[in-house]
This record gives sequence, C-alpha cells and structure tokens, in this order.
Amino acid sequence: MIFYHKFEVRWSDLDANKHLANSSYVQYCAQARMAFMTKEKMGVTQLSRWGIGPVMLHERYSFFKEIYADQTVIVSLEIDGCSEDSSIYRFVHKFYTPDGAHCATSEATGVWIDMMLRKMTTPPDDVVEAMNKYKTPETVVLSKEDFKKFPFHPHNIDPAEFNQ
Repeated sequence: MIFYHKFEVRWSDLDANKHLANSSYVQYCAQARMAFMTKEKMGVTQLSRWGIGPVMLHERYSFFKEIYADQTVIVSLEIDGCSEDSSIYRFVHKFYTPDGAHCATSEATGVWIDMMLRKMTTPPDDVVEAMNKYKTPETVVLSKEDFKKFPFHPHNIDPAEFNQ
C-alpha cells in the first residue's frame, strides 16, 4: 500500500533559482510522514502518550524535474525496509505532479526512540500493525548492521583545531 500527501507549493518553499528548495523537499517528506502517522492513529499526541518519537538517521535525494511555485505536488510514502520489530524503518518518498510526472525520490532511514531514555526502542503493537499495512513483498528486513552501510560515520576531532 502507498500513502499519498498533497502540497501546494508556496513562495516560501522556493530558493533563489525559483524552484522548490532542497530544504523544502526535506520538509515535505517530514510532513508526509507525519500525515501518514496521523492517518494511522500515531500522530504527535499518541506518540507523546506512548513516550516514543521517530528519528531520521539518514536521508538522500535524487532530483529529476523541477517543481515551481503555485504547482501542486503529491508526495508518496512507501515502506522500503523495516526491522522485524519495526524499531528500524526506511521510507521511500516520490514527488509527483498531478499529471503523474515523477520529479524526485527520497530515501529516509530512521528509528523509534524512547523519549525519556533517548535510546532506540521497539514501538507499540499499534505502530507495528500500521507499518505492516504498508509493507510489500519487496520490503527488505533491516537491522543495526545496515547502519554500517551509511556513507558517513562520526569522526571526532580535537577541539583545539577550531581555534586555528
């Protein structure tokens, strides 16, 4: 199953090139995810009751066609990957114009965290059930090992380097 969320592109969503700004793609994906979660009865209020929250660890984008002011854009949400307990998930978002033209694709990998402990957690059964409705036979099983495949990893430096 695929979830779709519609946006009207506003002037404030544009960049200096007069097309949809990179930051707007990120915001549209985040809002599409929240609309999906609200539809599936796991919106902000319910997440607060459960004491959990979604956290994105990695996002990447490919752009195919410009999106301009005053256009309508439809952003899809598909579950491309999920751990067996749904604590790790990967969404694919596709950006379309109303005529079906595919303008961009985003892949976003995240985890559920316990808001008090600030650690990854297994979500409640209601979340697992909602996520399962959007899985397909192509949905891959994810694990913490998949985090090692991210292109960037932390490399701390000596703070004295900031003063050079």
